[in-house]
Amino acid sequence: MRKLYIYFAVGCLGALANSIVVWLFGYLGITSSLGVSIAPSLSLNWLYPRIVWGGIWGLLFILPMWNSRLLLKGAVLSLFPTAVQLFVIFPMKEKGIAGLELGLFTPIFVLFFNWVWGAVAALAIKTED
Repeated sequence: MRKLYIYFAVGCLGALANSIVVWLFGYLGITSSLGVSIAPSLSLNWLYPRIVWGGIWGLLFILPMWNSRLLLKGAVLSLFPTAVQLFVIFPMKEKGIAGLELGLFTPIFVLFFNWVWGAVAALAIKTED
């Protein structure tokens, strides 16, 4: 049970890092400079569900693969929330498949932002062990 708590916590930490990077890219105009309409405001209403879902996604670290290569594991596991965002959430919010209505490079940004989640979570696990 202790490992599940740790995985949830590192998933939350990864989600916080992910959210700050998403916000920062929007704030600095990086996404808009490449034609992508992702520039959220940094508010509790936006942040809270992202952190909770990040924690839930963090539970995937319980899977017994690549435990000795945590950064690789984090990168691979980040593909799960990426796929959900691109093929479930964006279409549900009428942003098109893969969020292409937000801009052509949206999938690349989502892939990168979720990689940040996986890398931070993996590094946090590594420091815990």
